[in-house]
Amino acid sequence: MRICVFTEPHRGADYEDQLRFARLVEAGGFEGFFRADHFQAMGADPGLPGPTDAWLTLGALARETSRIRLGTLVTSVTFRLPGPLAVMVAQVDRMSGGRVELGLGAGWYEREHTSYGIPFPPAAERFDRLEEQLAVITGLWRTPVGESFSHRGDHYQLVDAPALPKPVQVPTPPIIVGGRGPKRTPELAARYADEFNMPFKSVAETARAYRRVAEACDRIGRADTHQPPLVLSAGVVVAIGRTGAEARRRAAPLHVKSALPPEDPVVGSPAQLVERLGEFSAIGASRIHLRLIDFNDLDHLELIAGEVLPQL
Repeated sequence: MRICVFTEPHRGADYEDQLRFARLVEAGGFEGFFRADHFQAMGADPGLPGPTDAWLTLGALARETSRIRLGTLVTSVTFRLPGPLAVMVAQVDRMSGGRVELGLGAGWYEREHTSYGIPFPPAAERFDRLEEQLAVITGLWRTPVGESFSHRGDHYQLVDAPALPKPVQVPTPPIIVGGRGPKRTPELAARYADEFNMPFKSVAETARAYRRVAEACDRIGRADTHQPPLVLSAGVVVAIGRTGAEARRRAAPLHVKSALPPEDPVVGSPAQLVERLGEFSAIGASRIHLRLIDFNDLDHLELIAGEVLPQL
């Protein structure tokens, strides 16, 4: 079981907060540091000092870390055009020495789009754009040096793109597709992704999502295309402590009203988190993204590194 840390800087974190956290993630023995890609907090708290751009931040962290994986869960297709996004991610991959992963999704939080003047088309169109962006980005990265890439789709047209720069990771950095969608999400993951992630739901709900993805892989004949099996991962909201009171204190932000859908957190002891991770392992998950809420609570991170990771 590989364990990464997932953070939400839009709740309130500047670059220095994220750098301190990422360095501790690396020192603690976790596999990776992933962050949300949002431009606005989701509750009444404004999340001071305000948002930080995900890929600008990851580019900086790429130069300040040496081992951990770095990526987004997930970048919305509404935020960036696929050509420039392919350039951004490839550049950060080069800056990190080949440690970057791209989580890409259709987007869902309409309020941040309205606030910053970002178009927010209907869900069907956003998923169409997601499929097209996946095709464009992977196409650009896979195009041999010296050749060009063109694409003519319903939403994006590229003509003789030089398809540079190339990422360090060959043929592409790992791509993560995830979510609760029952139809298009499994199909897109089966066709384009290296990892399918089910975010912050129960073990039973996650198992059902994994079965849908496996069925999609069979339908499209993923094995016949010589693609490696999909990595199955899960997001887990965590609030643990050495005592019950400590765990409840860490869980308090989970009860604040926000735009987030219902989740299934682990609130309790390190042993309870180990038990939950074992349950996810039993249904096929080989990677977990632990969502930690407070960038200032470094003790929470150290507790997991010291009392959970050694048991895995």
